[in-house]
Amino acid sequence: MIRIFHNPRCSKSRETLTLIQAISEKKQIPIEIIDYQKTPLTVEQLNTLLRELGDNVQAMLRSNEDAYLTNTLENADADRAIQAIVAHPILLQRPIVSFRGKAAIGRPPEQVLALFEESI
Repeated sequence: MIRIFHNPRCSKSRETLTLIQAISEKKQIPIEIIDYQKTPLTVEQLNTLLRELGDNVQAMLRSNEDAYLTNTLENADADRAIQAIVAHPILLQRPIVSFRGKAAIGRPPEQVLALFEESI
């Protein structure tokens, strides 16, 4: 299963979704699209994503959001950053694609292709 944590209003997220839809069709791999602003992630889900991204919590955060500044997250540890994302889902970087225990941020969208190199 391919999972994309998606914001349909974001052009990079839409571009990444188009890329993984092509992979999904070619390889017959189902996709789960999660609009994380409508369905916020739990602490457990965020911790899993953090591990899949290589434990770089700052990479998960959108530093240009007001909530990032008001919560002074520039030096936040993982627990504090994840709690902030739970409280303010807009802080989650987008899009994030998860596949077979690894994840990548689609900035640029082509960055997620590395997750599928062995499968393509």
